[in-house]
Amino acid sequence: MTSRHSRYGGTPAAPATGDRWSATRLNSPNPLWGSNGVAFGPDGRLYIAQFLAGRISAVDPADGDLEVVVPMDGPVRSPDDLAFGADGSMYIADLVPGKVWRRDPRGVYSVVSDEVRVPNGITCVGDRLFVNEMRPGGRLLELFPDGGEPVVLTEGLALGNAMQRGPDGYLYYPHMVTGQVWRIPPDGGTPELVAEDVHEPVAVRFDQGGVLHVLSRGVAGLVTRIDLHGTGSRSLVTSGITGLDNAAFDAENRMFVSSYASGGINELRPDGSTRTLVPRGLTGPFGVTVDLKGTVYAADHYRLSRPAPDAPAGVATDALMPFAHGIAADSTGLLHLTSQYGDVRTHDPAAGTTRTRASGLSRPTGIDIAPDGTLVVAETDAGRLLAIDGDDTVTVLADGLTRPVDVTHDTEGHCYVSDASLGAVLRVEPADGGAGEDSGQGRTARVTVLADGLDAPHGVAVHGTELFTVESGAGRLCAVSLTTGRCRTEAEGLATGAPPGTAVRPEPALFTHGMPGLPRPFAGLAAAPDGSLLVSADGEGTVLRLTPAAPHPDAAQEPHTPRGPRDPHDPEEQTP
Repeated sequence: MTSRHSRYGGTPAAPATGDRWSATRLNSPNPLWGSNGVAFGPDGRLYIAQFLAGRISAVDPADGDLEVVVPMDGPVRSPDDLAFGADGSMYIADLVPGKVWRRDPRGVYSVVSDEVRVPNGITCVGDRLFVNEMRPGGRLLELFPDGGEPVVLTEGLALGNAMQRGPDGYLYYPHMVTGQVWRIPPDGGTPELVAEDVHEPVAVRFDQGGVLHVLSRGVAGLVTRIDLHGTGSRSLVTSGITGLDNAAFDAENRMFVSSYASGGINELRPDGSTRTLVPRGLTGPFGVTVDLKGTVYAADHYRLSRPAPDAPAGVATDALMPFAHGIAADSTGLLHLTSQYGDVRTHDPAAGTTRTRASGLSRPTGIDIAPDGTLVVAETDAGRLLAIDGDDTVTVLADGLTRPVDVTHDTEGHCYVSDASLGAVLRVEPADGGAGEDSGQGRTARVTVLADGLDAPHGVAVHGTELFTVESGAGRLCAVSLTTGRCRTEAEGLATGAPPGTAVRPEPALFTHGMPGLPRPFAGLAAAPDGSLLVSADGEGTVLRLTPAAPHPDAAQEPHTPRGPRDPHDPEEQTP
């Protein structure tokens, strides 16, 4: 696949909406699912590891032509860095499963090692291969592609990452937590501190003149230049590229940088100016919301983003916020976010402050605000619906659900939850319409099916007397009557999930050795005050706005008609 436009390939077509809606993209599609490790290959192209996608692409520096080299349904699950050996073999640090791969010049894969925990920084020195671990107390090891036990050069790394051999023959590597750069001889020895007080170092790279460049993973996109083997001077370059990840220098000493937060590839010049080779964009998006002023926000895994026409690729970064997935705006302008890694947070965009409301949850995903201001959260892996009050007390509203993904409320305060495994939208209300029974953790609830037969429903939002949901498996938007449960397809051809034709793989690990692994996809949905709908097209990296073309009836012809609300766990009430 060759493309310069979208990670779906080519120029993406607009979704089919019929005559009820018109669809527009609020930002440009993203060709990459983030961009992590980069390295020039023997063919002169720049190879790009995409951790979130599980694939590797190569870009031609001359014209920006982009080709997928390691596809999403290949053996590599989460490539975070890569390097090339003297024979042209590509070596890949596959972070989540803890594997280091070799892809030989013929395209044949083999596992070099599965004994490295959270492998990240990887580099070749001639025929020799070195890798480090991105974890507290991590190791730096030499691996042997042709066999042999790994050799540990040193331990105690404070989150290792991209490293490189310097002009003095030493291996240089960052400590991401302590703001330091260290070096060690390739044959082992005592590590030496090279530089400290470096801003959030994520990668070290030497240019053709031997000057050390240390990339920062922060908001401003800082690069610290240190002339270690010359005058010893230090200078700072501000790129403006949020979340720098890695860099590579070509034979002409041009520096190309990647961004884990927004993807893309840019040439970064010594004066801080940039030239776009591959455009940046959204690495998700996951959840989407809109405040009362009409401002749209997207939870984009590593950051809080906002579609903005004047920003690169139409996306502005409001804050780096690992890890942001579900999002809801309240009437006061606060933003409430979930992280699939267990947290619920409240962010104040005006003050720039964030506080944790809950932690230790089992993959919370969707979030909404009840009429009384309570936060209601779908705790996906626990099969529960939670409430978080103003004092941050967490109670269980409903449990025993299969795989709740997103949550919304209608104007009367009734609560609805999408369940991806059931393929249904559920209505949750107190048992018998009253307070329900006290379970010790909260009040039990009555759960009934509003609509079923859906294909992996994710985002849900209520507008008027209808509930809308994104059927992420089918790339559809469905309208469901709140009174009859009848469904109507409102849009098709939504770019949700993996590109068409990609083989389905098992769900990746959310955690690995205590570190964050890969998040699950989540295609969010929000209803705007002006009657439009905002859809997370997470397959192409855009937020779609669906604007009503004309008033339409609450329930038109539907592809399937459930029997109305019923108990999803009662065998006698299941649809044949």
